[in-house]
Amino acid sequence: MCKDHCPVTAVSEFNEGLSHRKAAYIKLPQAVPLSYAIDRESCIGCGLCEKICLAKAIRYSDQTRESCISVGAIVLAPGSEFFKPTAFDTYNYAHFPNVITSMEFERVLSAGGPYKGHLMRPYDLDEPRSIAWLQCVGSRNINQGDNPYCSGVCCMYAIKQAVIAKEHARQHLDAAIFFMDMRTHGKDFEKYYQRARQEHGIRFIRSRVHSVEQERQSKNLLITYVDEAGTLHEEVFDLLILSVGTRPPAGVISLAEKLGVDLNSYGFCATSSLKPVATSQAGIFVCGIFQEPKDIPSSVIEASAAACAASTALAPARGTLVRARTYPEERDVSSQKPRIGVFVCNCGVNIGSVVRVPEVAAYARTLPHVVYVQENLFSCSQDAQEQLRQVIVERDLNRVVVASCSPRTHESLFQETLKAAGLNRYLFEMANIRDQDSWVHQNDPDAATDKAKDLVRMAVAKASLLEPLREEKIPITPVALVVGGGLAGMHAALAIARAGYHVHLAEKSGALGGQAAMIHWTWEGKEVQPFLRQMIQQVEEHPLITIHLNSELVYCSGFVGSFRSTLVDNGAKRETITVDHGVVILATGGAAYQPKEYLYGSHPAIFLWHELHERIAGRDPLLTDGRCGVFIQCVGSRQPDHPYCSRICCSHSVQTALKIKELNPEIDLYILYRDLRTYGFREGLYQEARRKGILFSRYDLENKPQVRMTAAGDLEVEIFDQVLGRSFVIHPDFVNLASAIEPAAGEELARMLKIPLNEEGFFMEAHAKLRPVDFASEGIFVCGLAHYPKSIEESLTQAMATVARAMGVLAKEVWLTSGLTATINPETCAGCMGCIEVCPYGAITFNDVLHISEVNRALCKGCGSCAAACPSGSARLMGFTRRQLNTQVMAALS
Repeated sequence: MCKDHCPVTAVSEFNEGLSHRKAAYIKLPQAVPLSYAIDRESCIGCGLCEKICLAKAIRYSDQTRESCISVGAIVLAPGSEFFKPTAFDTYNYAHFPNVITSMEFERVLSAGGPYKGHLMRPYDLDEPRSIAWLQCVGSRNINQGDNPYCSGVCCMYAIKQAVIAKEHARQHLDAAIFFMDMRTHGKDFEKYYQRARQEHGIRFIRSRVHSVEQERQSKNLLITYVDEAGTLHEEVFDLLILSVGTRPPAGVISLAEKLGVDLNSYGFCATSSLKPVATSQAGIFVCGIFQEPKDIPSSVIEASAAACAASTALAPARGTLVRARTYPEERDVSSQKPRIGVFVCNCGVNIGSVVRVPEVAAYARTLPHVVYVQENLFSCSQDAQEQLRQVIVERDLNRVVVASCSPRTHESLFQETLKAAGLNRYLFEMANIRDQDSWVHQNDPDAATDKAKDLVRMAVAKASLLEPLREEKIPITPVALVVGGGLAGMHAALAIARAGYHVHLAEKSGALGGQAAMIHWTWEGKEVQPFLRQMIQQVEEHPLITIHLNSELVYCSGFVGSFRSTLVDNGAKRETITVDHGVVILATGGAAYQPKEYLYGSHPAIFLWHELHERIAGRDPLLTDGRCGVFIQCVGSRQPDHPYCSRICCSHSVQTALKIKELNPEIDLYILYRDLRTYGFREGLYQEARRKGILFSRYDLENKPQVRMTAAGDLEVEIFDQVLGRSFVIHPDFVNLASAIEPAAGEELARMLKIPLNEEGFFMEAHAKLRPVDFASEGIFVCGLAHYPKSIEESLTQAMATVARAMGVLAKEVWLTSGLTATINPETCAGCMGCIEVCPYGAITFNDVLHISEVNRALCKGCGSCAAACPSGSARLMGFTRRQLNTQVMAALS
């Protein structure tokens, strides 16, 4: 009501100034709590909102209040700001209406944005037929002295925006991305880049556009650019997107001064590559973009790492201030007739802009057993959840149906609300009218509305047959098993031990250290070997860590909180050890790809990246007295056999070249690359290398460098230069090959633990953004090179993240199983063992005495394979019985 009566209109900051709002407004569609605020700067003080507010929630006399809290640790996560192109208006952002920033275009594409997700340009609201993206606006900028670092995320979000724009366009859309280096260095990012080119037809043009002109009548944009061959081109685009970089948030200097933490030269929080989430002030930790520009998966991993660091520091105080959440006694509804409440969600405009929600709600009132129906703007909001709880109690509901988005992300939230209202959490059913409906039928509201009615009718039909399900309590074994004794594995083991839990550390080889034993410096130049020796000593001396060298994990059974593993010692002991533990952390590491090209192995002056480290540390005369050296990037990476980017190679080669320059300033060094991926602050290495005369020459897969050996045994490298348009020959004293990183563990370990691998053999996490170190199999976590190639800094961070997740299990006394598990009727089971063969989790065993199959509920993940395969119908998946499913199907046909 305050919004409806407010006479003041202001610019919407959330929609990046592309739309307007009232002075009384909700800051963002899914704000927590979902309540209105008053914009003090726009407010004219008329008092109208205060007078009409029925809840009396507005107080004009309200004053700022200060609170004092006592804490043992602080985590800094203030985020960042995006670069504003008006500061250096090279591309006329402030003057041309069809030049917008990437963040503004994010709002254009959003269903909750100014154009309701329709692809339009701001000038005339026409749908553009051609869009150009200009990369590195406010990033990698050395001429104007602003933001010389790489913002790390711009390449990927530009590709994502181009793909989504193509999907939103109602006609053919020409999408072109102008870039210097395409930095798709994250897990599966390179695949996404290649799909965008090959399947979506997005054009990638390697050129730094100098300036932009505007056509007078159409307001279209004329881009003049020069390609790598030196050819001048002109193209006209309807819309131009400036891919802006990130900067430190406003007020960080004051914040840093108050807390006593240091900032780096860019204004971000200063950290060390060997202590990635620790600040200069003890007890204060940092995560997210404030530490360094990064993507969502890295931010989520780093958040868990900061939580681990804070909780480890506070381990002695664990549990002293905990308030246990209490629930009312669960109501027995088994003898009651179904009383179903249906809650239909608008989801902002995600659903409401396509589905006629009031019509669906009215239809729900006509369905059998439905006694209450309500519409919500956001059913998942804190306020809506509290209202749901009250309605369940007041209306004596014993079943609930929510028609909204995906149960994958929100089902547990609604189930928790049912539990808080005294209902069994499994008396809940969800109709996905967003993913399965409004998103599918965006251009057909009639079909979307009819389908929403069908989905609600099916959900109500099933809900009427839902039964209370029970969860079992399983005691937690407060012990961890860490597989892999490299830097990530040792770091994880130490963090868990310091938190007070016993750890078994199993290393396949006869020594701790892993790949770090061959690395001497981080990308920042920090000494690795002293750090590694200190860590090994700490691991060996810690009383809660048991080290198993020369040991392999050969068998693992059990489930989260209660695993039993068998380790075989392949060394001198030749013994088998059984370990009981509650969690597993996989840090099995990786190894350098052994190339079969570039004469590797046939000439002593051709070596891999870690071999070069050893030669630098030993001051090899080949480097100290040599005249010339060549680095070849992407050896085995970004090719059909290894289609991924190995992430660390570019930074490592540039940093290593700088080390050689320190030893021998007169040496000529060439780095032959495809895309130079010195992401984040590593861009400083690239800039320093260019200042010191290190030469960079780009090649592509069609013109790979040729390494030859002369009759005299000398080396020569022929490279086709993209800029010069011709080949030239280098006569180096040595050649360094930046070879791909391959995973060390294989299919056998994945099969044993029932966890997936991706196509390249790296362990595949449960969700790249929401659960980046977890597996679907609970209690098992992954870190380091076993997950994907990464630097020492990133491996240490991910190790800490797995510890945070693992301690979430170990700190509990019991673990609750899901109620949605399978059960087998012993009276009708024929003992055919078909269910055992199809169960992917090994949750079903055969009872040789009774000759029937039995389900271990702790291992069962509720996939339903056994119920589908059982010929006698003895296997049932609770919550998805045949009767419930058949009733749903019949409701769909009615």
